[in-house]
Amino acid sequence: MPRPRTFDEDRAVDAAMRVFWTSGYEATSTQDLCAATGLGRSSIYNTFTSKRDLFDRTLRRYTELFTADQLAVIQDATLPIRERIRRLLWVAVEADPDQPPGCLVINTIVELGPKDPEIVELLDRDHELKLVALTTAIRAAQATGEIEPERDAAGLATYVFTVLGGLRVAARRGASSESQRAVVEATVRSI
Repeated sequence: MPRPRTFDEDRAVDAAMRVFWTSGYEATSTQDLCAATGLGRSSIYNTFTSKRDLFDRTLRRYTELFTADQLAVIQDATLPIRERIRRLLWVAVEADPDQPPGCLVINTIVELGPKDPEIVELLDRDHELKLVALTTAIRAAQATGEIEPERDAAGLATYVFTVLGGLRVAARRGASSESQRAVVEATVRSI
């Protein structure tokens, strides 16, 4: 009879997520994962079957958490659209100090995107969900006169997420808060 698990699987996934977020998939060793999760090698492989399986679980968890937060901001119709966009971008400027800098999704796209179509498909679906939500919010703002109706709503949404990605890359390389704030404000003014 197998022994029952004596650890919190979600907590282990969260700990592994921080390691992958900081170091990337390829640079993260099994020993790094053992140290972060407090699990032995056999527990990691018995639970997650492989480093890749654990990475996939962390990436899915990351997208679920951060996409839910982003969608909540995007869909908050009590705020003007420019304020929603500011808040969406501001997360890259004043990131949670307990989290690694940058973005696990952006890091993964850069590292694995060119050679891993399965990862690209997962991240594309996640991105499309947010893009559609922001496009819809922009169109609603056009209908109320907040944004000029002749502007391309889908193009504006793509622009916002492109800027967000750039802000996260800049954060990873240590960009100053002042320079990041200037980008956010310039983006909001351009919408």
